[in-house]
Amino acid sequence: MKHLSAFTSLLVICVLLFGCEGNSGLPVYGPAGEDSSYLIQPFVLINQDSQVIKNKDLKGKVVLVDFFFTSCPSICPKMKSNLLKVHEAMAKESDFMILSHTIDQKRDTVARLRDYAQKLGVDKARWQFVTAEKDTILSLAKSYLVSASEDDDAPGGFVHSGNFILLDRKGRIRAYYDGTLKESVPQILNDIHELLNEKL
Repeated sequence: MKHLSAFTSLLVICVLLFGCEGNSGLPVYGPAGEDSSYLIQPFVLINQDSQVIKNKDLKGKVVLVDFFFTSCPSICPKMKSNLLKVHEAMAKESDFMILSHTIDQKRDTVARLRDYAQKLGVDKARWQFVTAEKDTILSLAKSYLVSASEDDDAPGGFVHSGNFILLDRKGRIRAYYDGTLKESVPQILNDIHELLNEKL
């Protein structure tokens, strides 16, 4: 699949401004011209248990975000393998969660997302698989400053970033990682702990 991983990470660093640094030392990301108060756009999503997920449900939590689809033939399995490592390492941390957005609304029904989560064996309270109307999800990807789009020439019919995005307890973007690389996992875990211990 066409995707942007390490390149996207470099591009993000080049084209975005650091609004400020949090007391953890991790930067706060936002589009050029935005200040450090930049937040992800408001959203209403449906998870694998048909429950509504809104921005307020993430408040006070450190959240790792990705975009995927269950029938992805290339990078998604690598991404999910790395997310599982993070999920298992953070098993006892109730203030951390993973939020995975499907970009294939036609095939990835709520029932299919539930089956997918069950096959992975994840704690549904700490790893939400979410869907919404196509325009909502694609708009959210832009809000997270990553790429996601339909592409008939791509394997599986979609192009999307292989990046993971880390949000702090305030809902601000604090880091990007190449989600296809297992070498990213130690840094992700280190940064999660930094944000969990960061003073609000």
